Amino acid sequence: MATYNYTPADFKSDQEVKWCPGCGDHAMLNAVQRAMPEIADALDTPHNRFVFISGIGCSSRFIYYMKTFGFHTIHGRANAVATGVKVANPDLSVWVCTGDGDSLAIGGNHFIHAIR
Repeated sequence: MATYNYTPADFKSDQEVKWCPGCGDHAMLNAVQRAMPEIADALDTPHNRFVFISGIGCSSRFIYYMKTFGFHTIHGRANAVATGVKVANPDLSVWVCTGDGDSLAIGGNHFIHAIR
């Protein structure tokens, strides 16, 4: 078993998770929190260089449950803000947490440009 500089607990905030029981967001949160120590080591990125950007909706509460930097944006603009954060500070590891309505409906054009 590999040894990492961090543990999943280093990425878990003290906030109570307020998603409905059975929601798939729980599985996503747990998977990301468990993966972050390995990702931090693989990228050789310290804990304080991760930032999660979210939009609006249940999935966007994700940032409150991560013990990293985070920014809760307006509806449909998470990808645009994340792109700006990365351009302003390329050393950050920038992650976007958003749902289908936020990213594929109102934020569809921003999503396409972020991919580009």
